[in-house]
Amino acid sequence: MKSNSYSKEFKEQILKEVEETGNATLVARNHGIPPTTIYTWIKARKKSTNDYSTRGPKSSNFNSTNYNKEIEKENEQLKKLLGEKDLEIAILKDLLKKTNRL
Repeated sequence: MKSNSYSKEFKEQILKEVEETGNATLVARNHGIPPTTIYTWIKARKKSTNDYSTRGPKSSNFNSTNYNKEIEKENEQLKKLLGEKDLEIAILKDLLKKTNRL
């Protein structure tokens, strides 16, 4: 397994793009980086900025709440689409049974 070493500047540039677009997978695809690598960088950044002292809230611009809402919305759309496809298949199977009886 090949291990890539990325410069700090490159990582910061990628993380900035992720913050701007809100889509780590797309940024990863554009730069030829595995998405898991970017998620690891995001997690490391959160860990380093999430100091449990009295400094106040974390300073990361990555909005995970907004990201989670987008993922949940997409998930609901996909569930609806899957339900529609299941219904279509059931109807077609029913029609096939009826036509084979004749």
